Formats: sequence, C-alpha cells, structure tokens
Amino acid sequence: MGRGPPVMIGSRRVALQPGHVLHQRPYRDTSLLVEALTPDFGRVGLVARGARGPRSRMRGLLQPFRPLLLSWAGGGDLSTLVGVEADGPMRVLQGAGLLSGFYVNELLVRLTTRHDPHSGLYRSYSETLVALQQPGREEPVLRMFEKRLLQELGYGLLLDREALTERAIEPDRLYRYRLEQGPVPAEQATSGDPAIHGRTLLALAREDAVLDAEGLREAKKLMRAAIARQLGERPLKSRDLFQGWPRHARDGSGHGG
Repeated sequence: MGRGPPVMIGSRRVALQPGHVLHQRPYRDTSLLVEALTPDFGRVGLVARGARGPRSRMRGLLQPFRPLLLSWAGGGDLSTLVGVEADGPMRVLQGAGLLSGFYVNELLVRLTTRHDPHSGLYRSYSETLVALQQPGREEPVLRMFEKRLLQELGYGLLLDREALTERAIEPDRLYRYRLEQGPVPAEQATSGDPAIHGRTLLALAREDAVLDAEGLREAKKLMRAAIARQLGERPLKSRDLFQGWPRHARDGSGHGG
C-alpha cells in the first residue's frame, strides 16, 4: 500500500514525514542542527533541542543512512524537531560504500536548496543507499545517482544525441562532451573537453549499470566535470575522507571525489 499524503497540523507542523539525516552538527549547548532529506519538503533544517544531552533518545536515531519518520514544528528556514522514529533498519555501509554514502550526502547538502521537494530524488537516494550495501558496486551506483541528481535539479546531461546536429549517438564513436552543450564528435572539439565513447553515453542514458573499466573511467570524468561546474570552487570534504582511506580499501570504489 502506498504512502499517504504528508500530515500537516495547522500550517506550522508536519507529522511523521519520511526522511534521512544528511548532516548534523552541534548547535548551542545541548542541541543539534540537522539537515534532512524528505520526499515532500525536500531538504529541511531542523533544530533537535537537547539531543546532545545524556538522556536524549533522539541522538541515537539521528544518524546517517537510517530511514526515519520526522515530525517538526515552526516556519522559516529552520524548524524545531519535535519527534523522530525509526522507519526501518539502518543501511549498513562499510568501507568504500560508507565513503560513497558520505559523498552522496554531501552532494545533496551542497547542491539542493531547503524546502525544494524532489520526490524522485528522494526515491533515488533511498535506492542508492540500498545498492551501496553491496561491496564492489560503488562506482556504477554513484554514476547513476550523479546523473539523476543533475537531472532532478535541472542540469540534466544530453546523452543520446549530438549537441550540434541532433544525430543519434553512435556506440563506437569517440566524442568530446561540452558541458554547456553536450557531446560532439571528438574531431570537432577541443582536447580540454571530457572524452567519452558513444557506448558510455548510451549506457548512462538508459541507466545501464553494466559498464566496462573504460566506460566507468569515462563516466566518472564526465560526472566529475559536470558536478564541479555546479559546486563552484569550494572542495568537497568527503574527498578528504576518501584520500585518507587506505589505498587497498578504496581501489576500485569509484568514489566521486
């Protein structure tokens, strides 16, 4: 049975909204400032009062990768968290999957705006967490999430036809991807644009996670360039986490940073 509409009590209270914690940090003496992703309200900023106190039940629940039911009250940019319940088991991410989860969370905090709902993005995020529980699947899973994220936010990539002629992409042809336009045949483009074969573009277009090593490298370079264009100059902190991870533990993870 499908989930019903969000429960709103009056105009300033939301009850039992599904959500995931993306980030939390200390706020004042005993509280937490939580950024959460929800299907009906997008990213929301919530003050969890007293959550850092020794008897608080909230702190143990307000962890990344755990499906939650959140209730809050108040208007403006920040609301007050008044209730939190578990909505299923925590997604157990380990090693490269855990680093990838932090990367995805940081992308959502950096690229989304508060109170801008994207139900499709929330669904994609939930599916991504499930997929990241499978070791060795991080790279294709991240590429698909990045593609969907850009699309949901209005920065979708042209993947199935050439930018200048609208001719169908040829699988065996090499292209250069102009971020402001789309793919053009390699011989017509500058060497500074990401190089990518038609078969990789088409796999991304149909969200085919089966890519060979060359395709995964090409897809990563394209997505890194496309996301960097939206992020601006401030680097991702999850990139530092990844660089500090032992190389044998992160080889092949395809972390987006």
